Amino acid sequence: MNKLKEELLLEIESFKELCNKFIKGEVSAADFKKVSGGMGVYSERSKQELMIRLRIPSGITNISQMNWLCDIAEKYNLDKIHFTTREAVQYHNLSVDAVCGIMKDGIENDVYSRGGGGNYPRNVALSPLSGVDKLEAFDVSEYALAVNKHFLSKITSYKFPRKFKVSFSSSKTDLGHCNIADLGFLATIKDGKEYFKVYMGGGLGQNSKIGVEYDELIEPSKVLYHIEAMTSLFIAEGNYENKNKARIRYIVERLGKDAFIETYKKHLKEVCEKENLELNITTKDIIKEGKIINLKHSRLYEQKQQCLYSVYLHPIGGQIYIKQLREILDSLKSVEALDIRLTMTEGIYFRNLNGDEAKKLLELTQNLGGETALQQSVSCIGVPICQVGILESQKTLNQILTYFKEKGYTKDVLPRVHISGCPNSCGVHEVGAIGFTGKRKRVNDVVEDVFQLHINGSFEDNNARLGKVYGDLLAREIPEFLYELALLLENKNIDFIDYLNSNESEFEELITKYLK
Repeated sequence: MNKLKEELLLEIESFKELCNKFIKGEVSAADFKKVSGGMGVYSERSKQELMIRLRIPSGITNISQMNWLCDIAEKYNLDKIHFTTREAVQYHNLSVDAVCGIMKDGIENDVYSRGGGGNYPRNVALSPLSGVDKLEAFDVSEYALAVNKHFLSKITSYKFPRKFKVSFSSSKTDLGHCNIADLGFLATIKDGKEYFKVYMGGGLGQNSKIGVEYDELIEPSKVLYHIEAMTSLFIAEGNYENKNKARIRYIVERLGKDAFIETYKKHLKEVCEKENLELNITTKDIIKEGKIINLKHSRLYEQKQQCLYSVYLHPIGGQIYIKQLREILDSLKSVEALDIRLTMTEGIYFRNLNGDEAKKLLELTQNLGGETALQQSVSCIGVPICQVGILESQKTLNQILTYFKEKGYTKDVLPRVHISGCPNSCGVHEVGAIGFTGKRKRVNDVVEDVFQLHINGSFEDNNARLGKVYGDLLAREIPEFLYELALLLENKNIDFIDYLNSNESEFEELITKYLK
């Protein structure tokens, strides 16, 4: 790893020169992005400021690293950290010097931005409750970390046509989104033995697809062989000429499911013959004396370990103030066996708390973020930060929450809403119960901000599906639409999905009022 660190540190000076040329207008946005994405850096919409994405391997972190992230933010005069929908961390509104300084500080502290964007393997996604989930087949955390380490060890050598996303989930709830990954590993048990189901060629954005299931269960120790097989297939079959057709899902589409799997098996056979990639994973038990708590709370999760709990914190829009995060970390510094996990929903779990610790943390964090599912909605960063964004997704989220607050409506009846400011689906809107994707269209001879409505999507195993597209709503009318929907659900005292199944005509009548 020391050799890799040296290599990455050497890249910074030439990258800094490129950044300065871009800021001066001497390099186009497209040419800059070709290089900057692979460094985990993107231009913001102003073309004068930059953002950087730091890889937090599978979202697994600790107090020391979280405090370091706060230190870095303060060093460069930032008041917030942004948690992403792939368990990474982003800093925004940065100068060239700040970006390069963060890259250098990160490398020296084993926190990397390399491959955080561009045509590289991205941060490996993981169920944030893996290891503590009562419903899980087995803990998959160490497998995800092994793949992260494998990718990072040769991160500068990849020549993919587009990005490559790998996910791990420990239960059928698929909180790691295996069903919509380029390559997903979902834990299962058969005849008392641990295996992975494998999903391939999933992905969201343009031409979204649910992944196809591999026709065999695989032994967990074989994971890296499958990583290398898909890497080999992607390089051999990927479209290097048309980036819009370059993801693995287009290879599945071109070859067909059966031929794709047969092609995959050929690459797998070659890897198995040439490489020794066997994994020998041992999972550590959590050893801590628990304490039961008689409390029901929307952010409290009872772990499979007796009398231990996880507490969820959801900063609105995934953006948490450094001052607030410091206070939370300080309160937890004496907690034994504390584990911290970032989530695919822009939030954070504090795990392995006894009852007293959990209650104290719930009290400390009450109303620092979302308490209801609606308040825990997901939004990409959007305009004015994102250079390719169309609408202000964070603004829309805050308008929704403000509208409900003004109405004095606090009942937890609506599901989490997923908002993407453009079709790229950074808010994973296609697989949410309620999803919105931003666009502009002419309405009554005026170009308006509208969001396309997606309903009843799911990423759960055996039930994964893309939401049904109902049409476009004016951005400014979305809060009112959701409020009316909440009143309908409250009146019937029914879950949203159950409501759809039994009241579809009423729901469509509501939507018709708002469609443009």
